[in-house]
Amino acid sequence: MLAKRIIPCLDVKDGRVVKGVQFVGLRDAGDPVELAKKYSQEGADELVFLDISASHEGRKTMVEVIERTAAHITIPFTVGGGINSVDDMKRILRAGADKISLNTAAVLRPELIREGATVFGTQCIVVAIDARRTGADKWEVYTHGGRNATGRDVVEWAVEAERLGAGEILLTSMDNDGEKNGFGLELTRTVSEAVTIPVIASGGAGSLDHFVDVLTQGKADAALAASIFHYEQTSLGSVKSHLLERGVAIRP
Repeated sequence: MLAKRIIPCLDVKDGRVVKGVQFVGLRDAGDPVELAKKYSQEGADELVFLDISASHEGRKTMVEVIERTAAHITIPFTVGGGINSVDDMKRILRAGADKISLNTAAVLRPELIREGATVFGTQCIVVAIDARRTGADKWEVYTHGGRNATGRDVVEWAVEAERLGAGEILLTSMDNDGEKNGFGLELTRTVSEAVTIPVIASGGAGSLDHFVDVLTQGKADAALAASIFHYEQTSLGSVKSHLLERGVAIRP
């Protein structure tokens, strides 16, 4: 059995880490470099850095912050936001990222996934999907930081992303995001069963048991969280200890 991963997420806007509820009402959560260093030292398996305003505002991801962050951590580091071309990917990887996260740009031009996978390998390409429920067993893909509905079915898009060369899916339940009532288990399980690549569950972590639930019932390969770590409601060590006690295979 592959070990499950616990991944803190740094949502960055204007050079600061922020967090909201269902993608709105953002408030400051700290300096990205200091938080990244802290999580690396505390035993995070990976980090995700999302420049959440880049696609909306048409800016490039903040290369300088990426360079400073990468210099202080010893774990894999995924970066997303405003990445629209292979050249953008190259710049981010050269700045210190290990993987690229594509969201809006991939939905607008799916071939970008194949282009990135061809040049850098599938292991470098993460497709992030922001999903909102539209009915029983139905979820819609949203883009531009959760602002724009696309009419695309989440499960169909995840399957297509894998076919085009995605190495992982970062799946965020917009309905659960920031609510701290638990991850979107049905959404995560449905997508996990539809693809063969790893699925990272995101949105809704509020307790230790929520991590257990999504990694077992939700069949996720990894669990991503933000505010529960940023505001020190729990620690990475506590999460990992709890998972071990519940028999979930994790990395030390």
